[in-house]
Amino acid sequence: MAGKSKGGKSKAKAQAESQGASVEPEAPVADVVQEAKPENGQVTEAAPAADVEKEEGDAAVAAQAAEKPAEGELHLYPVTVKTQSGEKLELQLSPGDSVIDVKQFLLDAPETCFYTCYDLILHTKDGLAHPLEDYNEISEIADITTGGCTLEMVAATYDERSIRSHLRRVRELLSLSSLHVSLSTSLALQQESAQAKNADAGKTAGQELDGLNFMEDNTVALTSLLASPPAEIKCVDSIIFSSFNPPPSYRRLHGDLIYIDVVTLEGNKCCITGSSKSFYVNASNGSILDSRPLKQSHEASTLVGLLQNISAKFKKGFREILDRKASAHPFENVQALLPVTSWLGAYPVQEHKRDAARAEDSVVLSYGTELIGMQRDWNEELQSCREFPHGNPQERILRGRALYKVTCDFVDAAVKGAVGVINRCIPPINPTDPECFHMYVHNNIFFSFAVDSDHEHISKDQKPDCQNGPGRSTPVPSPDLGAKADRDHAAVDSKTKEPNSVLEASAEAQIADSEQATYASANNDLKGTKSYQEADIPGLYNLAMAIIDYRGHRVVAQSIIPGILQGDKSDSLLYGSVDNGKKISWNEAFHAKVVEAAKRLHVKEHSVLDGSGNPVKLAATVECKGIVGSDDRHYILDLMRVTPRDSNYIGLQHRFCVLRPELVASFVEVESTKKSPVQKVPDIPAELNGPESKDQHDSASDATAPSVDRDDKPDESPAPTPAESNDSNDEILFNPNVFTEYKLAGSPEEIAADEALVKKVGSYLLDTVIPKFVQDLCSLDVSPMDGQTLTDVLHSNGINVRYLGKVAGMIKHLPHLWDLFSAEIIVRSAKHVVKEILRQSPDHNIAPAVAHFLNCFAGKVLAASTKGSAGSTQSKTQKKSSSSASSRKGQSVHSHLTSDGVWSDIKEFARHKYQFEVPDDARVGAKKIAVLRNLCQKVGVTIAARKYELNSAAPFQASDILNLQPIVKHSVPTCTDARKLMEAGKIRMAEGTLNEAYALFSEAFSLLQQINGPMHKDAANCCRYLAMVLYHAGDIAGAIVQQHRELIINERCLGLDHPDTAHSYGNMALFYHGLNQTELALRHMSRTLLLLSLASGPDHPDVAATLINVAMMYQDASNMSTALRYLQAALTKNERILGPDHVQTAVCYHALAIAFSSMGNYKLSVQHETKTHGILVKQLGSDDSRTKDSENWLKTFKEREKQVNAQKQKDPLLQAHPGLYQAVQAAAIKYGDGSANVKKSLNAAVAGEAVPRGRGVDERGAKATAEVRKKAAARGLNLRNGPAANRASELNHILNLINSAASASAASPTANTQRTESEGPQSNGPALNGAKEAKDTNRLSAKVDGQTPVGLGASLELKKQKSKQKA
Repeated sequence: MAGKSKGGKSKAKAQAESQGASVEPEAPVADVVQEAKPENGQVTEAAPAADVEKEEGDAAVAAQAAEKPAEGELHLYPVTVKTQSGEKLELQLSPGDSVIDVKQFLLDAPETCFYTCYDLILHTKDGLAHPLEDYNEISEIADITTGGCTLEMVAATYDERSIRSHLRRVRELLSLSSLHVSLSTSLALQQESAQAKNADAGKTAGQELDGLNFMEDNTVALTSLLASPPAEIKCVDSIIFSSFNPPPSYRRLHGDLIYIDVVTLEGNKCCITGSSKSFYVNASNGSILDSRPLKQSHEASTLVGLLQNISAKFKKGFREILDRKASAHPFENVQALLPVTSWLGAYPVQEHKRDAARAEDSVVLSYGTELIGMQRDWNEELQSCREFPHGNPQERILRGRALYKVTCDFVDAAVKGAVGVINRCIPPINPTDPECFHMYVHNNIFFSFAVDSDHEHISKDQKPDCQNGPGRSTPVPSPDLGAKADRDHAAVDSKTKEPNSVLEASAEAQIADSEQATYASANNDLKGTKSYQEADIPGLYNLAMAIIDYRGHRVVAQSIIPGILQGDKSDSLLYGSVDNGKKISWNEAFHAKVVEAAKRLHVKEHSVLDGSGNPVKLAATVECKGIVGSDDRHYILDLMRVTPRDSNYIGLQHRFCVLRPELVASFVEVESTKKSPVQKVPDIPAELNGPESKDQHDSASDATAPSVDRDDKPDESPAPTPAESNDSNDEILFNPNVFTEYKLAGSPEEIAADEALVKKVGSYLLDTVIPKFVQDLCSLDVSPMDGQTLTDVLHSNGINVRYLGKVAGMIKHLPHLWDLFSAEIIVRSAKHVVKEILRQSPDHNIAPAVAHFLNCFAGKVLAASTKGSAGSTQSKTQKKSSSSASSRKGQSVHSHLTSDGVWSDIKEFARHKYQFEVPDDARVGAKKIAVLRNLCQKVGVTIAARKYELNSAAPFQASDILNLQPIVKHSVPTCTDARKLMEAGKIRMAEGTLNEAYALFSEAFSLLQQINGPMHKDAANCCRYLAMVLYHAGDIAGAIVQQHRELIINERCLGLDHPDTAHSYGNMALFYHGLNQTELALRHMSRTLLLLSLASGPDHPDVAATLINVAMMYQDASNMSTALRYLQAALTKNERILGPDHVQTAVCYHALAIAFSSMGNYKLSVQHETKTHGILVKQLGSDDSRTKDSENWLKTFKEREKQVNAQKQKDPLLQAHPGLYQAVQAAAIKYGDGSANVKKSLNAAVAGEAVPRGRGVDERGAKATAEVRKKAAARGLNLRNGPAANRASELNHILNLINSAASASAASPTANTQRTESEGPQSNGPALNGAKEAKDTNRLSAKVDGQTPVGLGASLELKKQKSKQKA
């Protein structure tokens, strides 16, 4: 029951939007929402037949899956609701809705949002009245499908709890802080009002974007990222608990529950009595309570109703607030269950004003517990939800919703509790034990520090402080405690013995290793828990789990197994070992369940020897534990090695180096394909598939790649693939205990075969997966933009982050990748240095310590004295002892840090963990906003959004550090049904059957809304695909509605400056451009550029791609000089970061050729297209379709140039004034029919392909898109090359002609609009098309749209000046 209320909100939203989304801000779009269903007829070309056949089986299965949920899906019936005030409103309800769902709908409706305490009575058409209980489903009470049913809200009596929640609800309603208005919404509303005033849209757009030179200094962008919070609308001066509380006993007998002091905006002070049946103004005056009603008329069943009676200004203000909330997009009012934290805070810092209501809320330090009533039993709630039936779609929706809600609530409570534990506000349950082994129980959640049991094996003299404050020595814990900790599932401990040889290593290396082991084991345990959750074996249970990193500590939070904390439960261990394999428990019933899970997870059933030499058959690792709780459920814990060991990292110091589940799934898929070629291939994750999928990948441009990688892949590949494929691949099973210290039973041949298989996966990773990944990076098929997207794309390819250094060594030749990888390694190493500083810093020193560290990292901090510089070489243990002494003397722990010391620690850690030598120039590279952003996000630091002088010695002050937030990892379940529907939808989209694709994506979105609510990244993906389908079907307005939803969800769930959010703005811009709203498009593009400048910095291919898209928009707006400036900047950027011979450089040359041809200058067109053709021949060969298209363009341009020259010779006037000729030529082109085609194809290339391709890295969708959008290819051809020396003077000459002659200037803008594509198709047939070329083309545009470019340089202006001098 724990989570049914969630679905109400989402269904209500789904209804509201399917009925017309009248609240959409975009004027041109508001009415179309999803109604416009695409027609298949609009898609003329389908994907190649081979591909279609290959995928047909999967698609059919998925399509059936899609139809099934539809059976239990929303059939809605109108029901009239009569409110307490007598008003009537109509709700659309489903028979499966619970009463809680209905109350949630009413809580969202403006007419009833302030009613919190009422009963619902259902009146049926036969005149019967049925009172409704909260957990009833409507279908259990009456059949609403027959019609004629009405609901009546009847005031219920308040109690102390409900009257306080009513007051809290009123305060929520009077605040706009819960409204998150997206910049895109604001821009659309501004555009509407500007159009109403007949503003000159074209000019302002040009000036606006032109002024954005983020390239020169992107520190300015920090101040532009955060929007100012909405201006509060004041309805009442104050509402606070009165100091008359609590009511005296004689008034309680009359029903008084609470007294509230209110000051209205008119200045009237009144004391309100909240009684069990109503609110009224009492006659109290001064300091004596007079409980008599002041006036009989001043009484109402709700506080809002009473305030409306006594204050006209309240009534007016409250109406304004409701109107403001109603004018926002519905998604902007929805609260995210797992909100994202921001690394930037408002600057200047807002004044902190008195707020009695806020103070009241903070009086009690609850750390997540319920103040009134029973604490929640998280384990019972979670396991009960898992036991819900899930045989049909409706049951799966209810189960999924309940699980998601309970898990999100658990994570929220766990984070609050962990903060309390780390702030030492919650006492431990074992206070006599060493501090680092303390365990805590709070709010029915078990908390423990991630501490390695191997701490005890590090030499006792040099023992570190167990991560708990300066210089606390820790006695060696007793073995009993270790066993108890295990049984209490406290420790994520490593349970392995360190040999003496390890003790000889330096203390610093040991401690670094040990800390890494605790962190890795906690991470692995969480991954293992997720894998078993997704396997979903009936009768086998997992704990809810979250990992919280805060102030340098890592705390593991878990739900509590019933009975585990009471008494001796040694008999509760049924399976596995708590003492490193000396004694291994075994139980047949438990083993049968574990074997079932093992099949889905590719784990082999095998035998190991216990301490006495007896063989025991296991289907899991030795250290996992199977426990029976007092509720008789079978729990499996300590799942640190669900996947096999990484054979490339053997040795005790690497004991937690295991392979990723995505790699195992990919390997199994590839191996089974080799054995039976008939089996279907499409399920293999594209990235892992090996070289064969490269071609389709090409089309999935980089721009989008990162986002899809981020959104779709990481969660999909791990469990679903193994689980689905277990029938055909069950022969490929891994023994998780090979290459460990445990002794294996079985024949030597069997053990050797198990080891060989694990080694084979390790070599598959090194020899196939990593080289293929590097190849994708170099060809821009995968294009991560920041640390987060890089991590996600590594994980989705099955590559562990520890291979960062290896991959970095293979991409040194591409500067943008080298910068990205080296920055990620530096930031990850720096994170460990910061964590140590935070662990040792007392509460009053945190902000100064963080600011000092950032100054050491990005500035130049010298030693305070000559001795200080030696600090860097001290071992960490020595530092700790010295720091404890210094803290006793009152000095700050961090004061000994210097830049040299910090960087030497970073280099040592990078060498030790990533086998990466940090280059000497890395300190200069660290002075970038993108690096600072990455570090703040990883540590949880929030800094002020102001301009920083990163080149100064100390850019940061303690006052710049605004917050330190916990970083959370959790195991919130995902909706597999929706993901299958989305995969099927992508296949349908690839085949060109847009109607079916639209139905599948809509179905998936509906499912996600009911289970997770709209604020979820999977829902954002659905909206993106729906936008794509509508765009391809020609309904651009409908596409904008869906894209706007995706943008809002990304801003809320991923962050304002996440690369996916940048993609969303870029796609919005392209769609607006398709509707000829160029000013709005350019404003969105400017936001894209700003976001990209923060995430990746200016030097990234996606930035160059965005610049090309901006140039195309200016070209369409007849602003050729600006368009050429952007194209030139994109060309310069691509040549610098990718090289003069990269295909992407050729794209830039091709775009310039088109631009010049549209100005009538065919000579320059020929020059640029020649370079395009040269690069394509070199890179792709002369037989490639893209090369042939380029050849056709070249012929066209040459023919046009001949015609121009012939015309000149005939007409002496034109010969004397070439500028005049160009103007005439441009005008002629303008009135041809080419411009529309050109523009259309540009948009197709840019928007159409970009979206699916880049973001989803879905080769099939990309390929289909490419096919469908052949005409677009011409505009988008991916070409790119270096700066041409001659071009400068000719370009300048053209610009001078344009600017000098009035006639020319008038003609050239029109000329550029049509862009010579009209000519291309005439001579070429498939103007620069072909699926492959479309890929490139689109990649270019896709990138552009997906990622934000950063400003333009003045390269063109300089050339202009030079050419003038030459002249």
